[in-house]
Amino acid sequence: MPSPAELRRQRRGSGPRPAEPPSVELPFGRRNYLLFAVAAVVILAGYIALSRGSITLAPILLLVGYLVLIPWGILAK
Repeated sequence: MPSPAELRRQRRGSGPRPAEPPSVELPFGRRNYLLFAVAAVVILAGYIALSRGSITLAPILLLVGYLVLIPWGILAK
């Protein structure tokens, strides 16, 4: 019959320690956040133009912001 000290050693596990979990990379880098910031400025400019009554410039800015810059910011590597 094993001694209590041996039982404690067996419970703790004398085998190799598990490897450290891999480091987690952030999904977006500096370039992505820069594109998001540019998109936010363009969208804000679109809403400002819309509030001033622009029926040509505002939709163009909003479409570029939402349909070009935001997806580009997500997909850029």
